[in-house]
Amino acid sequence: MNEPWCRLFKFIFPFLIKEKNIKVTSSGRLMAMLNGNPLIKAFFIIFLVSAAIATGDAPFIIAQKKASLNRLKSGAERVSVSVDIYNQGFTAAYDMSLIDNSWPQDAFDIVSGNTSHSWQKLDAGGHLSHSFELEAKRKGMFHGAPAVIYFRIPTKAVQQEAYSTPILPLDILEERPPEKKFEWRLMAKYGSQISVISIVVLFIYLVITPSKASKKKR
Repeated sequence: MNEPWCRLFKFIFPFLIKEKNIKVTSSGRLMAMLNGNPLIKAFFIIFLVSAAIATGDAPFIIAQKKASLNRLKSGAERVSVSVDIYNQGFTAAYDMSLIDNSWPQDAFDIVSGNTSHSWQKLDAGGHLSHSFELEAKRKGMFHGAPAVIYFRIPTKAVQQEAYSTPILPLDILEERPPEKKFEWRLMAKYGSQISVISIVVLFIYLVITPSKASKKKR
């Protein structure tokens, strides 16, 4: 299992199992799953294309893109995006650049970081990571495309490119039921009174209980 395509399979397949709760028991079910789920089909196509080109003594770039939502107290919603890039090949990749243009300006504002980044080199077996944060402008379901990674191989004049995994659909500004939170401020304000009342009630209970027991004996 040291070939690049084998390592890619070990990288992508557990991600699918975890994210989509997939149970593959037969080849027929696998084909049905691919036909019925565009996201899984995209994963599978990326796997096949990458496996086909992962031959010879060359870098082998795979990337995983993740996005998570964070609702602020003000009601705004931010999207935290991270892209992890791995070189599972046998040689270094040079002039690395990441470009993620899947976030339209009319729907998102950049809060921190940039949707693009560049590195000089990624060694064989190495790992690079980039992250940025956005703020959503409008409500609705968002389907993000994969990020694009460009790199150069010394033995080839043409610039190479690879694609990250796509993200799962994001339900931007989804309506959520109000959360019931325990008011610690009220506890701090009235805690002493509650404690005194509890002690008094407990004392009365202890006084009354023996009286009832003595009446029963008579």
